[in-house]
Amino acid sequence: MSEQLQKLQAELLQNLQTVGETSASSSEENGRLDVLTRIEKVIQKIVHTISQGEAPVLQLSTRCSWSNMRFDKSVGILMSLNPKVTTLRSDCPSAINRFALFLKVLSMIYRLVQTDSYATKRDMYYNDPQLFGTQRNLDLIVDDISCMLQVPRRSLHVLATSKGFISGDLCYLEADGTRVECHSTSMAVPVSSNVSEITNIVSSAKFILVVEKDATFQRLLDDEFCTRLHPCIIITGKGMPDVNSRLMVRKLWDTLHIPVFALVDADPHGIEIMCVYKYGSMSMAFEAYSLTTPTVLWLGLLPSDIEKFGVQDALIPFTKRDESKLMSLKKRPYISGQPAWEREVGILMKCRKKAEIQSLASIAPHFLTRVYLPNKLRYGGWI
Repeated sequence: MSEQLQKLQAELLQNLQTVGETSASSSEENGRLDVLTRIEKVIQKIVHTISQGEAPVLQLSTRCSWSNMRFDKSVGILMSLNPKVTTLRSDCPSAINRFALFLKVLSMIYRLVQTDSYATKRDMYYNDPQLFGTQRNLDLIVDDISCMLQVPRRSLHVLATSKGFISGDLCYLEADGTRVECHSTSMAVPVSSNVSEITNIVSSAKFILVVEKDATFQRLLDDEFCTRLHPCIIITGKGMPDVNSRLMVRKLWDTLHIPVFALVDADPHGIEIMCVYKYGSMSMAFEAYSLTTPTVLWLGLLPSDIEKFGVQDALIPFTKRDESKLMSLKKRPYISGQPAWEREVGILMKCRKKAEIQSLASIAPHFLTRVYLPNKLRYGGWI
């Protein structure tokens, strides 16, 4: 392993702090009873309101407003301590259907937790697709319920189908006892849909590389990147990561305590994807402690690399959406608080052009895996 990587790993181990919050329940059974109790309190309040001759309401924290967020550099984007709420009324014609769906989903979740069984969001949707209308309607309600009850979504016994893939020096046990080997050099393993129940993680990896795109991930596999340079783990959420991909990165970091690098496009969308892994998102801020990995380092493709490696001919002009996204990113606290990141964003703002990771192929077919990444990792080319 290179001197730079050894130094970084030593610093991580020496300065390792407990970033997450752990819930101290005496057993899994107590956790289930706690969720059931929280649901029962919601229903009891509704019944009491009806008995008083009033229309019941649900108070939901607003999850998609920056005004409801706060930033902690050791954790990421968190829900404000006193967030603004939206009132879902049962006596409002425009809200009555959504109110009824909330009660329906609460009932389904209660049954799952009570019987200690699990279901995917897709399973729940197909329980009555006409009732829910779209999968997204159900997904939003599940997340709102998780936020309202102040419990992680996995505690509701609701799972999401994973879209991410993982490969490299890693093996572990799934909840059902299945042993998963990720060592194949040509094929990746789907990220588990029940990451929290993974056990017996074994790896001699020196670092984790989070890859934005599936195409780049496949290129690394084809070039046997995980064995050619150092033993490592590579993972992709295939664009904007799903919850399971984010949970997996965090779990691996918690377990292995090794550096985590991000390889994304040099454009506003790529930067935002990296920030979701590192600092989280507004919509899931209430679960930030288990979803974010604040130690993620920006390995590439850095905007400053564009001129350094002479790939100007492969640049793509910004769209209006790119312009808007970059202006939004520039104002966020996790950008404005880091001078090195601000410089890179400033380069993009100045040139108004973006570069994909694949642009490095214009230099040489294997430039990414045999020159760019090895040199970055060897000489500390990250921020």
